[in-house]
This record gives sequence, structure tokens and C-alpha cells, in this order.
Amino acid sequence: MSFPNTAARFARTVRTRAPRNGSTGQVAARGLRAADVMTTKLITLHPDTPVQEAIGTLLKHRISGAPVVGPGRTFLGVFSEKICMRVLLDAAAEQVPCCGTVGQYADANARTVAEDTDLLTMVHLFNEGRFRRLPVLREDADGTAEVVGQVSRRDVLRAAYDLGTFKPQRETPRPLYLSGVRAADDAVPV
Repeated sequence: MSFPNTAARFARTVRTRAPRNGSTGQVAARGLRAADVMTTKLITLHPDTPVQEAIGTLLKHRISGAPVVGPGRTFLGVFSEKICMRVLLDAAAEQVPCCGTVGQYADANARTVAEDTDLLTMVHLFNEGRFRRLPVLREDADGTAEVVGQVSRRDVLRAAYDLGTFKPQRETPRPLYLSGVRAADDAVPV
């Protein structure tokens, strides 16, 4: 499998995106970025890793996918459980055991984000897509995209929860009217 030019790949990386309705929302107002919520201790795979070994790694670490990296942690794609299903289908169709390398199956066009991508943009991406993780990339001076972390749906959910996004807003107390005693127009607050 040939991997696209990393500079072109990084150009497709999501940097920012405004919400459709134009509101900034409580989550975005706090200013959290991918760099603030990402996991930096990643299990990564190399393109020459045998598929069977890669599946064992995913199972051992109880993860649903991992970035595929080249020299210097250059981003090459993502290898996931969903891709493993394709590997199994290919093996069944050819009536041979699973074989091949991660590089043959990795999704080189996987969605990624930059370190400065805001939290609300990541919420939109997860809501619209079927992926579970977003590799976080940093473009180097030479134009290559280095994997510096990964943001999962759970990371975004945890950040939103920690910000208090899910706490009910306190309403201002309304006056209590005794409508049985007076009409609503001339009621007196108690």
C-alpha cells in the first residue's frame, strides 16, 4: 500500500470548524483544544507488522485501533477493529489464513486533527463520523505530520463532563402566585 504524501495528508487534517448554528456553546467557550485532552501514551503499529500480531496487540491492550507510524512517528494511517473485519473477509474469500501486513490494510485517509483543534469541533467530528479515535498530528518544518497523541470519544466526553457541560443550569426563582386567591394579572409575589 502506498501512503499519500504526508504534507498533503496533513493539509486534510481538521484545524477548526464553527458550529452550524453559529453559537459558540459552553464547551467551546472554555477554550479546550485537542492538545489539552489527548492521550500521549499511545500503542502504535508499524506498517511492516504482521496483521495477526497487530490483532493480538489490539486484543491484549483492549483497544479498538491504533495509529500506524513510520520513522520519527510519521503518521501513515490507522489500523482498527473495523479494518480487521475486512482482513477476515479477505481471508475467507481467498480461503487462506489471515496474512499480510498492517501497511497493506491501514486506512491512510483516516480523519485526524491538529493540536489546536477545539473541543466542539471534535464533538462534531465524532457525531458525524463512525470512528472512535482521532489521531492528533503536528506538522514538522519539513512538512511531515508527526503523531503526538490521540483523542477518543471518551476523552472528549470526559473533558465536557469535567467542564460541567452536563450540569443543569440554575433557574432564577420564579415568584409563587396564589392563583386561587387572585387573578394572575393582579397577583402579588409571595
